[in-house]
Amino acid sequence: EEEEEEEEQKKDESSDEDTSSEEDEVKNATETSEAKESDRPPEDLAIKQEIKSDQKVPAEQKRTVSGETKAKTPSEPAVFIPVDRTPEVQEARLKLPVLAEEQVIMEAVRENPCVVICGETGSGKTTQVPQFLYEAGYASGGGIIGITEPRRVAAVSMSHRVAKEMNLPTQVVSYQIRYEGNATGDTKIKFMTDGVLLKEIQKDFLLQRYSVIIIDEAHERSVYTDILIGLLSRIVPLRHKKGMPMKLLIMSATLRVEDFTENQKLFRIPPPVIKVDARQFPVTIHFNKRTPLEDYTGEAFQKICKIHRMLPPGGILAFLTGQAEVHSLCRRLRRAFPFRRSNTAAAEDEEMESSEAMRKFKKAKQKKTVSLPRIDLDNYSALPVDEGDEDREAGIGDEEDRGSDLDLGDDPADTEEKADPSIPLYVLPLYSLLAPEQQAKVFRPPPPGTRLCVVATNVAETSLTIPGIKYVVDCGRVKKRFYDRVTGVSSFKVTWTAQASANQRAGRAGRTEPGHCYRLYSSAVFGDFSQFSEAEITRRPVEDLVLQMKDLNIDKVINFPFPTPPSTEALVAAEELLVSLGALQEPPHIGRMKELQRSKLNCPITPLGRAMASFPVAPRYGKMLALGKQQDCLPYVVAVVAAMTVREIFQNLDRPAGSEDESSKLSQRRARLTQMRRLWAGQGASLHLGDLMVMLGAVGACEFAGCTPKFCEDNGLRYKAMVEIRKLRGQLTNAVNSVCPEVGVFVDPKMTPPTEHQVVCLRQIVLAGLGDHLARRLQVEDMLDPKWKNGYKTPLMDDPVFIHPNSALFKTLPEFVVYQEIMETSKMYMRGVSAVEAEWVPQFLPQYCHFGPPLETPAPWFCSSTGTIRCHRSSTFFRVGWQLPAVELEYPEGLERFRLFARFLLEGQVCPKLKKHTSHLLSNPSIMMKTWAKLQPRTEAILGPLVSMKVDCRDALLSVWKTQEKFLLSAYCQWLPEAMHQDVTKVWPPV
Repeated sequence: EEEEEEEEQKKDESSDEDTSSEEDEVKNATETSEAKESDRPPEDLAIKQEIKSDQKVPAEQKRTVSGETKAKTPSEPAVFIPVDRTPEVQEARLKLPVLAEEQVIMEAVRENPCVVICGETGSGKTTQVPQFLYEAGYASGGGIIGITEPRRVAAVSMSHRVAKEMNLPTQVVSYQIRYEGNATGDTKIKFMTDGVLLKEIQKDFLLQRYSVIIIDEAHERSVYTDILIGLLSRIVPLRHKKGMPMKLLIMSATLRVEDFTENQKLFRIPPPVIKVDARQFPVTIHFNKRTPLEDYTGEAFQKICKIHRMLPPGGILAFLTGQAEVHSLCRRLRRAFPFRRSNTAAAEDEEMESSEAMRKFKKAKQKKTVSLPRIDLDNYSALPVDEGDEDREAGIGDEEDRGSDLDLGDDPADTEEKADPSIPLYVLPLYSLLAPEQQAKVFRPPPPGTRLCVVATNVAETSLTIPGIKYVVDCGRVKKRFYDRVTGVSSFKVTWTAQASANQRAGRAGRTEPGHCYRLYSSAVFGDFSQFSEAEITRRPVEDLVLQMKDLNIDKVINFPFPTPPSTEALVAAEELLVSLGALQEPPHIGRMKELQRSKLNCPITPLGRAMASFPVAPRYGKMLALGKQQDCLPYVVAVVAAMTVREIFQNLDRPAGSEDESSKLSQRRARLTQMRRLWAGQGASLHLGDLMVMLGAVGACEFAGCTPKFCEDNGLRYKAMVEIRKLRGQLTNAVNSVCPEVGVFVDPKMTPPTEHQVVCLRQIVLAGLGDHLARRLQVEDMLDPKWKNGYKTPLMDDPVFIHPNSALFKTLPEFVVYQEIMETSKMYMRGVSAVEAEWVPQFLPQYCHFGPPLETPAPWFCSSTGTIRCHRSSTFFRVGWQLPAVELEYPEGLERFRLFARFLLEGQVCPKLKKHTSHLLSNPSIMMKTWAKLQPRTEAILGPLVSMKVDCRDALLSVWKTQEKFLLSAYCQWLPEAMHQDVTKVWPPV
């Protein structure tokens, strides 16, 4: 429940447009640099060698268009499109640092196909660079200026902001996000999420509608951003080659641009880098002398108390790692500095009383507060000082400052017990799962006479700028999601942040006036931080990205020019999963070792894979949607997949209480909501669907009630998540109808619960999609530790996993279950658990099973309904060797199947018209199965043609008879007396 906002919002950004691709262009675009270099003319190679000799290419020195020098740039008349801005907007624009660099930026754009712009948050690059391009005429010839953002909220808000600044309607400056948009045929500037542009590339690989693409917030290194940059690095030269050039601008808030400028596989000619200084007031950095390793939340509490009691007015922003920590610190601060609206009369009185109370408090403590030093730092991250003299000047001494005249009583218990309502603190939480109306509170001015204090996760690091912040308290930690590539286990771990992120946090204190940043760690610890955060693509599964790239006909994903490539192990694991899901063709198993290794990363996509790629969900869920049209289950599959894709749909029931009264109320609410979830889970067959049935019941009940905030709050649902599910259901429904128009599925707000038969079908569909997430309850002989009681074994893990106590199946404990994911907390807990039957495993997951030979009892038989030979086979589940019950399956391929088919053909089971001749056969058809059968010429006469034409089922036989009517006639006649040959010839083929 304490996830970071990147995990919430980056995973599912894609539009609901139909997908297609231009195969030839893609294949050309994904050639390796070495292959393309051989085709370049000698003069181009000379230019490249010259640029290689000097990797740094300043914007004002080396203007190089790909394949052409500046001298070859054709002279064109200058274009200027006037924009009618209001005087207020024009005055505000002049204060932005990026405006001073307009000429440098536009010259670089004109003379280079790709430009990197590096400017801190607040420099104005996001809002102003599109306006520069518009005024320079890049949208005047029918082309669109496209800007991608990693987050939907940024795309929408920036489009409104730029439209307002340019005094243009939203039909001209528009946005397009996953579920909505206002783009029209008149759109000239289009803000969108990176996933939207990726889907557009699938439809039009060359992006012919666009004249410029701007990749914003590239420093966040989201997966979609990395893929876009790799694709655009090939699209830009292709467009230039076709005589319709397109410009690419990459904008980053940090100086980590080496992945773009020094990556020869990405850009053969390094793009110029333009540095834009931020609109930043000096920020003084204070380090702790000691670094708390555990109770950094308590350390943050102490620091905020000191700031509030001793320093001049100004907002406080504290960075913690997760939702639970945020709420815990908010409760402690509210108890220490209670704020009650009833205590306030008038704004002036409040301010006077507050100032007087603070003055008296400081005087009673006999402390001196000196005005904040105005140290002119060029950059807040330059030469930070250890907490010492300057910290004492600021009035915030470190706990270990011996000899200091500051004695604030640093005992946490003492500080909390002495609540002081005379200096109220307006405390607000901020994290990604917080309701939007609650998030909006941080942007409003605090009540008169109070100081604003925002306790936030890293959502406030770059995404949001909170006004009035003067003091930042940084715990130095961040909670990240880590995946084990082998086991697939995901866990959230608190780790040290990166130096660049720490500097971003500090910069939040200098947006409106000089500020201070208090780091709850020493300068030595800061020196050990990594310089930058690792790219997301290196620490998450990539099967969804591999599938999207295969859908673009990029078969050799390992050759793709990623800015930071994922590991080969991650790519191999992704392809193996996609092969097991049927999305990719299986690689050959026979051949030279080198060829086999190469083919593992070169599997082409299947028709099923293309259908799965058209759904904006994970491949496992895409497989479920592709199978969902059976038994009228599709509306339920769509609802379940939407609920599984949108994370954390339920409110956290385990939140700690702040008082006994609150604890009693929370217990009552917890009991009521638990009962409601049991009601949604149902009984009997419904209960076996487990947690997915609870999700389905929650979605159905919420839609039936109109999806209102009150219903969600009363029933423990996150309103934001339920709205997201509603939108995703609509998008998935449209995608399903586009792939399978004959289905005609629609979103039914009054959807009735599934029948027992449909529940069984749903469980089988879930098993087919989550087959690699199968777990079996531990047997008595496997119970090596008493703590393993009620545990489950998975194929890839040695330690057991458990069903969470909040799960609908916690008390049932089925023998076999599939799960959505495994989360590591105090134990390894399975989330999204559903029960499956053991006999289903070989039927729906044959790719994971090792099958024994067909059983002799019952004997193999010919199935007239399917036209195939069936048998019973026992099996074991791969790697772990779980014995599975014998089930009915198609007879395995091989010579024996041809022998059986010949026998059933002779017996008249394949073609009923031949049954009347059975009594006249010269030999018993059963001799086809004897080891000495080849000694009989007639057995070889009928077996040979069947093998050569690969006929081992009725459909294959009928297919051959369409082109060769006399097929098997002479062979069959050898089994009959000569007197009957003429009668057989008349009715051949016997269909």
